[in-house]
Amino acid sequence: MTVHDPILAAASRTRSAIPDDGALLRAAADLTRALSAANPAIYWPDMLGSAIVGWMALAVALIATSVLVALASALVAMLALYRAASFIHELTHIRKGALRGFRFAWNLLVGVPLMIPSFMYEGVHTQHHARTRYGTAEDPEYLPLALMKPWSLPLFIVVASLAPIGLILRFGVLTPLSVIAPPLRRVVREQLSALSINPAYRRRAPEGDFARMWFWQEAGACLVALTLVASVFAFGWKPLLVYMAVHSAMTVTNQLRTLVAHLWENEGEAMSVTAQYLDSVNVPPPGSLPELWAPVGLRYHALHHLLPSVPYHNLGAAHAQLIATLDAVSPYHHGNYTGMLPLVGKIARSTMVRR
Repeated sequence: MTVHDPILAAASRTRSAIPDDGALLRAAADLTRALSAANPAIYWPDMLGSAIVGWMALAVALIATSVLVALASALVAMLALYRAASFIHELTHIRKGALRGFRFAWNLLVGVPLMIPSFMYEGVHTQHHARTRYGTAEDPEYLPLALMKPWSLPLFIVVASLAPIGLILRFGVLTPLSVIAPPLRRVVREQLSALSINPAYRRRAPEGDFARMWFWQEAGACLVALTLVASVFAFGWKPLLVYMAVHSAMTVTNQLRTLVAHLWENEGEAMSVTAQYLDSVNVPPPGSLPELWAPVGLRYHALHHLLPSVPYHNLGAAHAQLIATLDAVSPYHHGNYTGMLPLVGKIARSTMVRR
């Protein structure tokens, strides 16, 4: 639903000038109190089932003699592993002690085998939600893509396709080298240890329990990277290439989702919560494709910026309640879109406007 509000439309040209909407924030606070409990009976089967289906489909793709069967299995593997990998986002928001053992299981089954252990996102993503950091130079997950040159968008996607190569180099080469070269270790920690899109972002050194968790997760990912390289000598190139193709397709899909998760129209100034919402994107039902390219609640990305502590399985109910209770001129209705292609077109057109 889209409601035309001339005042809001004018203000949206300068995102930082949009004030907070009291009714929207009160409604969001009420929903947070009512819907913030994570349900283990949903999290565990969803994550485990996605991981098991993904790895089994990848195995079929490796041994299949039919090209059609191999391609179909690789597609299933990509979609299932992508869904399983998307739980890294939930890990950053789950309250401590809410899902005991979930982080360890996810890293063991998904994060470490895909060389995206949770330390790469934990402690990073929460900065994207910081009231004074969102959309600024200190936000690790923000680039003003809509204000950049048109070639920035295809480059944004092409870079993602090279992720498996980059991860093998990062964990299989730079990790062991950085152990014996402290200056390199600092570079690896600051610039190559976060799933971020802001090239200016620098990560601080971990401390305490998190530092120990980081160590073991990085060691595991290093072992995976070295095993993948060694597999070429034992089994030829096929296993590595199939793994990398599935991983690359998964990462490109996620990068396309990232491209349309925001409108990317902020020029670096701090924004109100309402402005952050309006710079973000929901792709709610009735469309069904977003469940594939924006799984685990990511289709409600704008709503998530209002309700960051609400688990993914409650976001649909929260959206329906907000639509039903907020009046027609509420800013909430301006954050809802119909699909990926119209959003890509909108952002692409913005890059072509002379400034």
